[in-house]
This record gives sequence, structure tokens and C-alpha cells, in this order.
Amino acid sequence: MVSLALCIGTMGTALASPLYPIYQQLWHLLPSHITYIFVTYMLGCLATLLFLGRTSNSIGFLKTLELGLVIITVGLLLSMFANNALWLSLGRFIIGIASGLMTTSALIGLMWSIPESHKSHAPQLSSVITAVGFGLGPLVGGLIAQFSATPLFTPYIPVIIGAVLCFIGLLRLPQPEFTAQAFSIAPRLERPEAQFRPEFYITGLTAFCAFAAFSLFASLSPSFVQVIIPWHGPLVSGLAITCILLISAMVQYFSRSIPARKCLNYGLYTLLFSLLILGLCMYLHWSFLFFISDVLLGVGHGLALIGAFGLIHAMTNPHNRAAVMSTYLFVAYLGTILPIIAVGYLADHFGLTAGVLSFCAAFCLLCLYLLIWHKKLRQKNTLLKPNLKTE
Repeated sequence: MVSLALCIGTMGTALASPLYPIYQQLWHLLPSHITYIFVTYMLGCLATLLFLGRTSNSIGFLKTLELGLVIITVGLLLSMFANNALWLSLGRFIIGIASGLMTTSALIGLMWSIPESHKSHAPQLSSVITAVGFGLGPLVGGLIAQFSATPLFTPYIPVIIGAVLCFIGLLRLPQPEFTAQAFSIAPRLERPEAQFRPEFYITGLTAFCAFAAFSLFASLSPSFVQVIIPWHGPLVSGLAITCILLISAMVQYFSRSIPARKCLNYGLYTLLFSLLILGLCMYLHWSFLFFISDVLLGVGHGLALIGAFGLIHAMTNPHNRAAVMSTYLFVAYLGTILPIIAVGYLADHFGLTAGVLSFCAAFCLLCLYLLIWHKKLRQKNTLLKPNLKTE
């Protein structure tokens, strides 16, 4: 039930991505308006991470999941009946709050519910389920919108029904015993011990790159897909987004035994090549390059995140792990906000191609810099353990 709640929650967050071109055409929105709507979701998620991240410690993970399902249902209903960009943005912000609550509480729930021998895999399992849910959301939304007479209304119905049924299922479960802590909204971000900080910065910035690259596809790929490939519609753009996340989930599952640092480096290389190919695709308008870039982004996303989770686990202890993970996620989520706003601004003033090419150039340079920085760290013998694995 915890896994199902997390999957439904993440489906609801990504459901609207293939619908953005329809909203854009109906409401005569600029590319920057679409990025602002996308970013409001992440702002809600980020605010929850900062101020409500310890809600599960106060009311328990089960009640937090139930609360998240109620909030996400409200956000989906607002999105369903939105008649302008402001109401849609409000719905997306509320969905972001729910997502932040459900992500943190589901991780605690998985650690409580899975067998003792597999508890160390809970963060990776949570990451895989999240990727699957994010992948199914655009697929379901795009498929229904493609063949529906009301493409901005009908796609929300299955996820709302799923959230209601999952809420009823969670109500039937007994509340696990836990020691309640005083509720606090004080933000708590923490770095690991000093000797681990350089690698922590590399890890956080790698996640920043992975989240930014995916967010580019999730927010604007429905727009530039119409320019560079011959097939159009919500299903096409939804499949492009789904492909990234389902590939990411499979890569994370099958690369668990690869050393974490190798995963991180392989992820950076793959992200770099993916963005190079996307840049060539936007410049040359060769549609097959888009598919190559899409697949490589999924591989790079999965490798980068599974490597990051393994390194965060290794450089922390049970006392500071939650706070350090919150800092890591804070840096990663910034990648879904600042670069995407910049691309939207550039697209408004210089065209979508110029915006995407600028993004690709900047993040290729950042990936290259992180690879060089990581190599220098290894040469200085500042690694944690030579054979660290993601297990």
C-alpha cells in the first residue's frame, strides 16, 4: 500500500506534462508561461521539503501518506477545472506540496515495512517506484488526451479515482507504533562531515544536472517535439517523457551492484552525450537524434541518481542521513526551477531553439567540469572507500 500510494502520488505530479501544448494553444501562452506552471509544482515540493519534511515524525508516515493523498486529490481537481494559467499553477503548487509529503513519508514507510535484510535498499526502492510513477503519469495522461473529446478534463479522472481508493486502503491499515516528536516547520538542511563535503557537492550538482535535463523534457519537450519529429499529439510527447523515466527505473534496478562512484561518473558522461545529441537535433532537425537523446537521458538519469543515493548513504550516518538527504534533494530540485525558468525566458526572446541550445551548452560544460573535479578528488586520495557499492 505504501508503494502504491507513492506510485499514485508521482503519477499525479507528472500527468499534466503532455497536456501543456493544449493549454498553451487554448490560453495563448508563451513558452515561459509553461515553464512557470511547471516550476510552481517544484516550488510546492521544495517548500514542503524545507518546512514540512518532518511531518511523518509528528503524525506518523501512514497519516502523512493519507494527508498527501487528500491534498493531491484537491490539486488534481483544481487542475481539472482550471480555466486559466493561474488556477492551473495553483493546482500544480498544491500537487507539489502533496508530492513532498508523500515522498518523505513513503521512504519511512518502506523502511518500516520491508524485511530487515533489505532495509538498506529502501532509498533505491523508493527512487525506482518514484521513477515508475513519474513515467506512468505522462503515458496515462497522453494516451487519454490523445483520444478524448475533453483532453484537459478526462486524463485526471483515473488518478483521482486511484488516489481515493488508495486512501480508503490506507485507512484500513493499523497505525504503526512510533514515538511522536513535536511538530516543527523550522527548516533543517545539513552537510555531511567536512572530509566528505567536496564529493557531496559533486553528488548534489550531478543530481542538479539530471533533474534539470529531465525537467527540460517534461516542461518543453511537448513543444519542441512538434518541431523536430513528424508525429504530434499528447501521446507522442507523453511517450517521450515516459521513456526517460522507465529507462531510468530499469537502469537503477539493474545497476545496484555497480560501485556508486562509477555509476555517478557514467551518469555524467551519458547526460553530457545526451545533451550534445539533443543540441545537434535542435540545430539539424534530424528526428532520429531526438530518440537517441531521449534514451541516453533515461540511462544517464538512472545512473546519476543510483550513484548519488549510494554515495549519500556512504557519507552519512543514521543521525544525520535525513538532514543531509534533504540538503541533497534541495540542490537537486533547484535544477528543476532555475535552469527551466532561464530556458523559458530565452525561448520567449530568442526562440525555442536558442533556449534549448543554450541549456545544452551550459549543462554539457557543467557535466564536464564535474567529471574533471571528481577525477582530481580521486587523484588526491580523498575517496571514502575504493570499492564502495550502491548496495
